[in-house]
Amino acid sequence: MHPVRKQRLILVLVLVALSSAAVGFVTYAMRENMDYFYAPSAFAAGEVPFEKRIRAGGCVVPGSVQRSEDSLDVQFVITDGEAELAVVFDKILPDLFAEGEAAVITGQLMHSGVLRADQVLAKHDESYTPPEVADSMVSHKSCADGAKI
Repeated sequence: MHPVRKQRLILVLVLVALSSAAVGFVTYAMRENMDYFYAPSAFAAGEVPFEKRIRAGGCVVPGSVQRSEDSLDVQFVITDGEAELAVVFDKILPDLFAEGEAAVITGQLMHSGVLRADQVLAKHDESYTPPEVADSMVSHKSCADGAKI
């Protein structure tokens, strides 16, 4: 093989190897940062992985919000009309958070079956609803005015 051809072949192979490594690293990084959305019925069916960062959404069940008197800890239950999911949160809740309203929670499912929330997002007064949330939410009587998430 001619030395120039051999040099070009080596260069192409090195570029292919470096490109493959870069694509692999980007894919791995994106996989680690994805938050999968689950409805409370998926939690009840056992389809949700434990201790992985996930998102859940539903209506806050009226009468389920319990606040600690000596800390920011809050416990509440969300529902999608088919199943309920207990949530614990230890930070300040958003101003729009209320019983009977929709909420999206980001956190980890503990082995006890409780979702330990890192972030709670309350429904905004706009009419837009993310498609994955709207698909998971069946009209539920506990939501204010039959609102969807």
